[in-house]
Amino acid sequence: MTKRAVLALAAVACAASAASARAGPCAADLYKAQVEIGKRLDAIAAKGKSGAEGNFATLHRQPTPGTVAGAEEKVGDISEADVAKVRQSMLAARKADESGDMQACEKALADVRQALGE
Repeated sequence: MTKRAVLALAAVACAASAASARAGPCAADLYKAQVEIGKRLDAIAAKGKSGAEGNFATLHRQPTPGTVAGAEEKVGDISEADVAKVRQSMLAARKADESGDMQACEKALADVRQALGE
């Protein structure tokens, strides 16, 4: 997984967690998907390989989805293809939500869950 993919996952996490000014019919499901992404990254980190502690960890800061994904990428626990699929599906879900298309939003969120291995 490239740094671009890790940044993309982090951007998805940030964008999905931000409250929108106008909530669509799928807003609650989008929020739940964001929580699922975070939980999945935590689960991958918990059962994956160990890596060396980086300088960032010694600064007493909380890990972000992007830093967790970056660490998992370094030890090979998450694939670039999965990150790309989650990113693409979350973008599709947000677009469907904005246009009021609940069915398309639900399908995109099902794709997110599938990419996360659920």
